[in-house]
Amino acid sequence: MLTIRNMSLGLMLAVTSSVAVATAIEKNKASQISLEQVVIIGSKDEARTMSGSAFVIDEAELEKFQYTDIHRILRQVPGVYVQQEEGYGLRPNIGIRGAGGSRSEKITLMEDGVLIAPAPYSGPSAYYFPTTGRVNAVEVLKGPEALKQGPYTVGGAVNLISTPIPAQAQGDVLVEIGEDGENRMHAWYGDSSDNMGWLVETHQHDADGFKNIDRSNRDAGLDKKDYLAKLRLNTTEGDGIYNQVDIKLQYSTEVSDQSYLGLTDADFDKDPNRRYGISELDQMDNEHASVTIGHLMAFNDDLSLKTTAYYNDFERDWYKLGGGDDYIDAANAGDATAQGILDGTIDESGLKVKHNARQYKSYGLQAELNWQVSLIGMNHDLDFGLRWHEDEVDRFQPTDIFDQINGSLVYQSTDDPSSKNNRVEEAEALSVYIMDHIAVNEQLDITAGIRYEDIDTQQKRYNDIDRSSSYINAENSTSETLLALGATYQLNDQWGLLAGVHQGFAPASAGAENVDPEESTNYEAGVRFAEENLFVEAIYFFSDYENSVQYCTVANPCGTQDFGSISQGKAEIEGLEFLLNYDFAGRAAYSIPFTFTYTYTDTEITSSSDEGDILKGDSLLDIPENQWAASIGYVAASGWDTYLNASYTDETCINYSCDRAGVDDRFLTTNDLLVFDLSASYPLNPKTRVYAKVDNLLDDQEIISRKPYGARANKPRTVYFGLQVSF
Repeated sequence: MLTIRNMSLGLMLAVTSSVAVATAIEKNKASQISLEQVVIIGSKDEARTMSGSAFVIDEAELEKFQYTDIHRILRQVPGVYVQQEEGYGLRPNIGIRGAGGSRSEKITLMEDGVLIAPAPYSGPSAYYFPTTGRVNAVEVLKGPEALKQGPYTVGGAVNLISTPIPAQAQGDVLVEIGEDGENRMHAWYGDSSDNMGWLVETHQHDADGFKNIDRSNRDAGLDKKDYLAKLRLNTTEGDGIYNQVDIKLQYSTEVSDQSYLGLTDADFDKDPNRRYGISELDQMDNEHASVTIGHLMAFNDDLSLKTTAYYNDFERDWYKLGGGDDYIDAANAGDATAQGILDGTIDESGLKVKHNARQYKSYGLQAELNWQVSLIGMNHDLDFGLRWHEDEVDRFQPTDIFDQINGSLVYQSTDDPSSKNNRVEEAEALSVYIMDHIAVNEQLDITAGIRYEDIDTQQKRYNDIDRSSSYINAENSTSETLLALGATYQLNDQWGLLAGVHQGFAPASAGAENVDPEESTNYEAGVRFAEENLFVEAIYFFSDYENSVQYCTVANPCGTQDFGSISQGKAEIEGLEFLLNYDFAGRAAYSIPFTFTYTYTDTEITSSSDEGDILKGDSLLDIPENQWAASIGYVAASGWDTYLNASYTDETCINYSCDRAGVDDRFLTTNDLLVFDLSASYPLNPKTRVYAKVDNLLDDQEIISRKPYGARANKPRTVYFGLQVSF
């Protein structure tokens, strides 16, 4: 592995034991500091008082629709963009405040406060995402507070919170059936005593899929299994310094028959759920394992130290057709031969189906120190943090050659991987930060922070399959110091103001040679209003990019380049986020909760790229100008409830040229989309609840993505029935 300034692991461990980070959980008692379920925001009430924009989707909110697709959950968060791909949310595309959303590569993605993307520095595209169906809560953090998380501080951070160890013997089982052969089971059980707690959990999800593959009996669905176990050991509260050790083990497998190949527009109009036979063999096969060990030492009510070691291993083979975009583009342009190949009526030789096999490893050590102290007549909540992290991506990707004969794929040969497909990318990073939350007086709170990142990356290519000969193809070193300042001012019991500025940062990937990192200065200012049953928040944001960077992948290529990173030049992003929560019922025995969120975003390249393919005035990719979400429900005093969700997303550009004068953009934009979801549940007794839900109530399917290869649709109307038993 690479080394940072020749710092040995032993020295790093010594430094880590003496310097640390803070936790954002309640800290007034040692027993209230949870180590196995780490939050970065806390409750909804805490999110509404932070110096930056924050949003919490808690367990009660998640239970309304029992979504397993993170896209459907996050579409209610202002300032967050999601782009569906295969309809099940297996490989999410999440962006925040203009930061690109392809494979969630520009956000800091965490589970329980630990980086969870397979290789967040060397290969930031998140082809693994934690199983959404077992998640207990979701936090989204933007603005100056996001500087604390890193490394991606332009847009913000998403933290997924796992099921907590219960305070007493408790369990829960949920079973669900749906159309297209979809079945799901989520079960957990745990217990706690004075000095120990434990939890075991599993989530099982399979479906036949809603797409039909030409001339094939194969499904286009998924089979995903996830297992998790937690153990907590702790000293007795009040017996001197409080100590707690938490161990979390997770393992999951996934086999999903998903493809990069979409449809031509003409075929989409006829049947959006069709899949071409030349993609019949496409399949993702992966497994993920992680270990997290944490230690908490609470010296008193005001001083605590938390240290976490983590290891993640993700191995995948996405066996899929390459070059499908050539056939799609040609058929869209009217080429009858290309259309015949897609239809299977014309034979084609030399089809390349590659084993896109990769093994990812990421591991590190992070420490957290929180000190609450009164200085100069002001209360300070000080966070000191350090993270040492290494990750790597190992690619060994041979290609099978098939001929399409009479509509069937016939194997011909196997090509050994070229050096491009036989490579290892590595990264090593050291980050340190200080964040101070200052209560100046009863009205004014100030947040000030500084973060330092030091990153070394390299890409090594091999000339032969035995890997006896290699060469360094790319190297990059980056060090950056980032600043953040935010404030909230409470005008009275109802009205509050917030404002902030922070420096944004996103490193280039390991395949980039001397590419500068993405850098921006980000501003926000807003107003909040709260009273008994009403909360309103409006925030203006503006990002001035000194340099914007695109990560190049097959799913999101940079022209013809599908690895490394490119500089896109200077850019500006501005927008408005609006949130309204209101309960129409007020103090009545029943409740009628209503939520509305809206995001407006305007993006513009302000200077052309050096290569000249990205021009001043172009828009950034995959960012909708307008999007909104609304939800209304009725909760009866007897416990039954019903909810209706609606979400709208504007069309987006998939190519920089789509807004240029004189450009035919028929195949360069997605469609706008309005989707309604409906759910209802009824308690059979205090421990048992039945529910039904309909996703995409009006069965509206549009072109929600054109990447990687061709038009693809959102999931059609799907009906589910479920039973949940607590014990």
